[in-house]
Amino acid sequence: MKIALAGAGAFGIKHLDGLKKIDGVEVVALVGRRFEETKAVADKYGIPNTFTDLDEVLKLPEVDAVILCTPTQMHAAQAIACMKAGKHVQVEIPLADSWQDAQDVLETQKATGLVCMVGHTRRFNPSHQYVHKLIQAGELNLQQMDVQTYFFRRTNMNALGQPRSWTDHLLWHHAAHTVDLFAYQAGSPVVKANALEGPHHPDLGIAMDMSIQLKTANGAICTLSLSFNNDGPLGTFFRYIGDTGTYIARYDDLVNGKEEKIDVSQVDVSMNGIELQDREFVAAIREGREPNSSVAQVLACYQVLHDLEQQLQG
Repeated sequence: MKIALAGAGAFGIKHLDGLKKIDGVEVVALVGRRFEETKAVADKYGIPNTFTDLDEVLKLPEVDAVILCTPTQMHAAQAIACMKAGKHVQVEIPLADSWQDAQDVLETQKATGLVCMVGHTRRFNPSHQYVHKLIQAGELNLQQMDVQTYFFRRTNMNALGQPRSWTDHLLWHHAAHTVDLFAYQAGSPVVKANALEGPHHPDLGIAMDMSIQLKTANGAICTLSLSFNNDGPLGTFFRYIGDTGTYIARYDDLVNGKEEKIDVSQVDVSMNGIELQDREFVAAIREGREPNSSVAQVLACYQVLHDLEQQLQG
């Protein structure tokens, strides 16, 4: 399978590292804004073709699929362009930054029948898979999730500390992970959602702090706190409170409520959530099936984000 990757930044590199471990997959083209920097990454990973225009890649008949790690504001239009060009597509989270755009992506997927998957990585992290399997087996009923998503982003930098060409967003990007994961783990749609936000940054124009409450149809609740002002520890921390136990997930580490470590190394074939996400994308294309985290499966998350945005705008 021949794959093109657009976006050679921090997350694109994570995908390149994951794809290297999947048999029968070759990354044949890399797309980035700046040619020289993109070519340096392409050379490092043995990728033969470098482009600065995604449209040129979509003309290549040998490309089977595209992975988009581009700025949020480009995701929906680029995903649609990929499918219209006959390419399967995996678009990094978030799918879109508006409800209408998210719906348009789904309509294109339905019309083309191609695989369109969204990078909701938390569904694939072994720590969250472990909890999901307990819930599916009826060994744990989720009562509450308490989630903290904390970064220090008072200037416009990416995860590597490099200047960004676009502005990140707590609601449409970072909250999307938890809104989708909460409904996925609860096995029930979100039916109530509330949000509060702190002051907007004078230059970036975005809220730097946010608090979100969610409730699913089956009664589970979630409290999500997000900040770009937090000066450590950084990352997202999930506390699952169930009827038979408490579990705390910190990336791929999982402990119980007593801070006793739980071994999740055998949950899947890798401990790398991005690699597992890419394995699902490739497998769904090869098997002609809908992937976990398909655009259809995650669309409800973007309806909730839209409703919260409307609420915040008053």
